[in-house]
Amino acid sequence: MTAGRRAAARFPAGRAKTGRTRRSLRAVVPLLGVALLAVTAPAVSAAPPAAPAGRVAAAAGGPGTNHAVDDPFTSERTSWYRQDKFGMFIHFGAYSNLEGAYTRPDGSVCENAEWIMRQCAIPKEAYEKQAASFDPAQFDAKAVVKAAKDAGQRYIVFTSKHHDGYTMWPTKQNRWNLRDHSSFDKRRDLLAELKKESDAAGIKLGFYYSIWDWHDPDFADPATFPRYKKRMYAQLKELVDSYDPALFWFDGEWDTDNPVNRWSRRDGAELETYLRELNPDLVINNRVGKRGVVEGDFGTPEQEIPDAPVAGQLWESCMTLNDSWGYAAHDTHWKSAGRLVRNLNDVAGRGGNFLLNIGPDRLGRVPAPSLDRLAAMGRWLRTAGQGESVYGSEAAGLVAEPSWGSVSRKGDKLYAAVHEWPGAGKPLHLKTEAPVEVTGARVLGSGQRVAVAPAGDGLDLTPSGTAPAPASSVIELSLKPTPAAGEGKGTGLKAESYANETFSGPPAATSTDPTVNESYRFDGSPAASIPADHFSTRWTGSVEPRYGEQYTLTTVSDDTARVWIDGKLVLDSSVPHGPKVDRAAVTLQAGRRHAIRVEHTEGGGESHMKLLWSSAHQPQQIIPAERLYTP
Repeated sequence: MTAGRRAAARFPAGRAKTGRTRRSLRAVVPLLGVALLAVTAPAVSAAPPAAPAGRVAAAAGGPGTNHAVDDPFTSERTSWYRQDKFGMFIHFGAYSNLEGAYTRPDGSVCENAEWIMRQCAIPKEAYEKQAASFDPAQFDAKAVVKAAKDAGQRYIVFTSKHHDGYTMWPTKQNRWNLRDHSSFDKRRDLLAELKKESDAAGIKLGFYYSIWDWHDPDFADPATFPRYKKRMYAQLKELVDSYDPALFWFDGEWDTDNPVNRWSRRDGAELETYLRELNPDLVINNRVGKRGVVEGDFGTPEQEIPDAPVAGQLWESCMTLNDSWGYAAHDTHWKSAGRLVRNLNDVAGRGGNFLLNIGPDRLGRVPAPSLDRLAAMGRWLRTAGQGESVYGSEAAGLVAEPSWGSVSRKGDKLYAAVHEWPGAGKPLHLKTEAPVEVTGARVLGSGQRVAVAPAGDGLDLTPSGTAPAPASSVIELSLKPTPAAGEGKGTGLKAESYANETFSGPPAATSTDPTVNESYRFDGSPAASIPADHFSTRWTGSVEPRYGEQYTLTTVSDDTARVWIDGKLVLDSSVPHGPKVDRAAVTLQAGRRHAIRVEHTEGGGESHMKLLWSSAHQPQQIIPAERLYTP
């Protein structure tokens, strides 16, 4: 993670994907150059790692390839992630052995945590020497998983390799790992232990993996960087084959030096394609590339919570319990359990996930203050069904976020998490974004009455008693279902693609596209007859909403995008750009087929084009085929 959390986390939007029937997903198996020579280990094959047994490897990409596989907002593949909402991050590695303090030869002490090797300028030989004594014999996977489950956390992300390059599983690619370079029991495998206990507890297990590597001598030199990439691919294949993770959480992708980081957007695109070949069900964060809107499945704000729902991507806020990711004995700045509960509700109310970190000490023990806070969060979630405000919830949409708390939504129920309970007889005001009829209101965990009355630009909620939960109390509002148009019968839009950027001449390819969802990256195009650069696509037809109200149309595009509704240009992003989100507000009538025209051009480099919608009643998603009609 970011050094000392001082560097600001970059948070561009992530990407959404749905498949197209006319273009198959064909994964790229990148050719990474010369044979791999492992650091202090025997050489391995120069060929890219093969797909695991039982999984069919896809053909290499090229013109005609669309790498979009689904829509993360709605797909079965990401359903568990969208439902689970709350996860445990575990930062644990060779740095944990120092417990946050390095004594220099002159006797001075430098303090840090997971970045201690770099921030304290520890010589490589000295760092290797201390790692040789690392013996986390008291790491108890069963206890860690129980702590997560008791906290209400439904998935775990464990640091398989941090920036120091030290791996926490017995990799075959080098000897810089917990089995071969530590005092730890050679018969134990922490990742296997975590996998066994997570599966038994019904908790998903994922792995953090750093792209940036301070230890590998091949990383910084452009002449040898391909050897590093080959070794990295082989390690990731080991993780997939041996532990079957549900998720990969990459880090260390940014441009930096000491050592120079040469990771590029193209590197990220190739890696993402390769991973989806190994396991199409993987959920992957956007740091696989450069934290872009079109990379991975979800964005990763670090130590912060976006102040509103995020356009164009799923997202997850990762945060520490104190100020450090790895264990640091000197860091006693613990966040209160109440603050953490409020953070969790704020994240849920804005449609995100919350990944909360623990850092075991050098023996593998989880600090008691971490366990205490996690247990308190679990008690809050279990009390009176308050977890309904978190698990499976979405951004409220129907109401604006109030100053006194947050509001999430599940179907025809709103869950208002009240962080600042009003005084006796005082109302809580909710600004509504669409007509709302409340049929019932109750405070979870309390029998008190809640009066609901129209007021100004929304509703006033007036509870009759005191707050039942000091950290945050939840008011459940039951809503009358909003009338909607019937199910759509569309099959998509007419797509005409051209082997030029000007829509000139006859189209090179014509089809019906179920959605506007293209992720061509660097090698793909609309059809095999169209090169990977300098092309365009025009989609035409009509769109039929279920609800009559104002919608936000969102495009995720590179290089240009334009959208017309009923002949009017409503979104114009025609100046060539890199991956970018654009939005436009339009009013649509329920059940009416509004004429739609969408244009996309690609000049060079990577290419993407997606069209999403959202409204007070419609959660954000790529506009589905059943709501789109050909001319």
